[in-house]
Formats: sequence, structure tokens, C-alpha cells
Amino acid sequence: MRSLCFLVFTLLTLNACGSSGSQSQTQPPDAPAPPPETEQPCSTASLPVTVSSEASSASETYHADNAADGDTSGSSRWQSDFSNESLVLDFGQQRQIGSLQIKWFKGNERTYRFSVESSSDAENWRAVVTNDSSSGRHSGFELISFDEPVIANYMRITGSGNSVNDATAIVEIDAYNCEQGDGEIIDVFPNEVGIELLDWYVSVPTDEDGSGTADSIYENELAAGYTNSEYFYASDDAGIVMRSPSYGFKTSQNTSYVRVELREMLRRGDKSIRTQGVNKNNWVFSSAPQSAQASAGGVDGKLEVELAVNEVSTTGENYQIGRVIIGQIHANDDEPIRLYYRKLPGNEKGAIYYAHEKRASADGTREKQEDWVEMIGSRSSSASDPSDGIALNEPFRYIIEVSGNTLFVTISREGKADVVSTYDMTGSRYDEPDQYMYFKVGVYHVNNSSDADERAKVTVYEIKNSHTHYAESE
Repeated sequence: MRSLCFLVFTLLTLNACGSSGSQSQTQPPDAPAPPPETEQPCSTASLPVTVSSEASSASETYHADNAADGDTSGSSRWQSDFSNESLVLDFGQQRQIGSLQIKWFKGNERTYRFSVESSSDAENWRAVVTNDSSSGRHSGFELISFDEPVIANYMRITGSGNSVNDATAIVEIDAYNCEQGDGEIIDVFPNEVGIELLDWYVSVPTDEDGSGTADSIYENELAAGYTNSEYFYASDDAGIVMRSPSYGFKTSQNTSYVRVELREMLRRGDKSIRTQGVNKNNWVFSSAPQSAQASAGGVDGKLEVELAVNEVSTTGENYQIGRVIIGQIHANDDEPIRLYYRKLPGNEKGAIYYAHEKRASADGTREKQEDWVEMIGSRSSSASDPSDGIALNEPFRYIIEVSGNTLFVTISREGKADVVSTYDMTGSRYDEPDQYMYFKVGVYHVNNSSDADERAKVTVYEIKNSHTHYAESE
């Protein structure tokens, strides 16, 4: 029985062609088997392929070319509105195929039914996968691996509808010569992950809803097991991977950078409570007026995160190279803290520092300004390798805590003394009655000038958020 799971991979742009109008035939019992071929070594590179569809399923908008154009947005897809029609893959020559990767349209909302066949001549077809289904959980790619590698010139995927209608819709498809393209990973978050996902929503740089901005996966769906094999998925060491490109859909038209980031949601799925405002979804400082404290979901806050930074950018503008934001306190429009990790290309280890934004004064005599605090190493674009820095893939813990107008930041590593910073936020105007707070955790990729194929990636192992008067779930 073949396995269905998902994995993260590097998407390669593939060549595409128009509809070929191939006809479905059954392989006769006495037909010769494809000539034997020595099994090829497993490669993480996808196979070159062109795609076509049966004539009856051709669409001017959602034509076959879209399924192999490197565009993973939902608007670029092949779609057939009729059952039992096929997308045909032409490898150009005889190939060994061990797996396919398919990004289904709205794959986290719909379960697609499909079969896979192979052929040496596009006329006689052999069954490879029969009457299987997608998971219905993932908006990213899902892996279809075969019991053993298949030798063929062609493959076709025939759909028989989905859980919503009779359509088959594939955003992107890729093929590999081995069982998996880039290392199989877990498709369900393990119980050991120390994260209460009902306290968060996640932003991912896709645009499945056609809004023109990044998609937000809210608390209930996130806690039910949402994953995305490109941006938000389980690691093989009991963590959650957040992986952001340099370019893609952003959370608003006004922001400059792409992110894959969790946003704290104290309402825990109660959509009758608005996301923004001094209300039960957000928290306030204990230095705020009592009226604000009574209206808020919590008072003061403590965020504890264990993570490792796995990838940072190595190209782009000097001031942007190698930097990511891994944690924040966000207010209405400003940020009491943005916590950065930065590793320069020539250095073995990275630095940790943070920014505090002081809001503009009420009387207009002071504009908004930022203070920078270096904790480990330097934030300089020409910094030397910090002797006590943190390497890529090295686990560490940070704690961000607010008590009144005092901000505490702690960096902890096994076998080393904690690094602690205290900052007085008096006068920064976050204690005013209309100011509300929420924590953010993930990878805010603050580089929009790097090479297009660069990514920033973190693996998070534990998140604990707590507030006075906030009833956490255990």
C-alpha cells in the first residue's frame, strides 16, 4: 500500500505545453512489459516534464500549462469540471518515476479522488495508484509515493471529483525519480510539540482567497491540524517548521516583508470577539488604566519560546542580509519589541538584538523613534563572527516579559549563562487606554532584496504565553 504524506521541497520551474488530446486505453493482458532499466539513484531534483489534458477538459483559464508553470497561487491551476478526465505528464523519454507531488486547489478544504497510470506510448496504460484520495488537510504539496519505481514515458492523473463537486483541480505537479523528493516529513503535528495552537493564528504567503494579501489560518482550523508543506509543517524532531520566502504575498499592502508568523489570539476561536481592540482577544500593560485592564483578555505578559534558526538569507542589501525577526510584542500600530536573529554569510554564528519603538508624543513634539539593544554580538552589517553567538540549527530559548512599563528579555542556552536585558518603557505611551498588545512568533523575513530562491526558516519546539487574568488551557 503506497503512503500519502507531504514534504517541503524546492520548487523548480518546469516547461509546459498545450492540450494533446490523448485517448484512454486499457493495457491488454499480453502486452509486453516496458524494457527493464537499472534503478536510478535517488535525486532531490524534479524530473523535466510537459503537461497536457484531454480535449474535453481543456479550459482557456485553467488549462494544463498552469499545472507546471512554477506558480503555486490558486489562480494558476489546471481544472476539469467533469469527472474521469485526466492530466497527462510527458517526460520526453523513458524515465524512472518513484513519486509525484501534487498541490491540490484548496487542498486543505477538499478531498480529491484520483487514480494514477503509466505508459510507454500514451496509448496503453498500466495502473499505478487506484481510487485513492488526497488528505484534505494541506494547502501545500502532498507526496504520492509508489510501492516501487515505475519505468515509463508518460503518466496521467485521472480525477473523479472531490468532496465539494465533480471538479479536479491541480495547482502544481512535480515528479521525482525516487520515493521522495526532499526527505519525508510528518504530516500531523506530534503530541510532544509544546504549543497550544488554539491560542494563535498563522499567516502564510499564499492567496487562496483572492484577497491580494497573505492568507490567515485562524485558531480553530489551525488547532485542527492545518499544515502547509511549503511554509508551515511538522519537522521530524517534534517541532513546527516556519519557512518564508523573500518574495510573496504579504499581510497587508502597507508592509514591506513576507512572513510566516503566529499571531496570539486570546479569544481561542470565539469569533464573536474582534481581532483588534482593547477586548478579550488582546492584553494590556498593568500600567494602563483600570478600565482597559478590565476590558482586556489579560494583563502584562510572558512569552517563552524554544526554537532553532535553520536558514537565513545570504544575498541582498547589506543591511538586510541574514536578518529575521523571531518574536514580537505588537501594539495597535507600533511594536514594543521586535527580537532579531542575524547571521552574516562570512560568520559561523549569529547575533541577537531587539528594537523598541517609542510612539510619537501626544503633543507632536516627538516623532516615533526606535531604540536598539544588542544582547549577543552586533547588529552591524560588517560585524565580526560573535564568539558567543548562536549557530544555525542550534536550539535556544528566549523569554519576553512585560511587567507594567518594564520589558525583560532573556536568551537561554544549555550550558551557558543566561543573557538578560531590561528596558524601561516609561514614556513610550503603551500604557494609554486605547493601546492593546499581542505576541507574535515565527519567521518575519526582513529581506526583500535577496535572490528570489532564498528562504528564511525556523523550527519552533515550544511556545508558552501567559498573562494575569488569562485562563490558559493546559
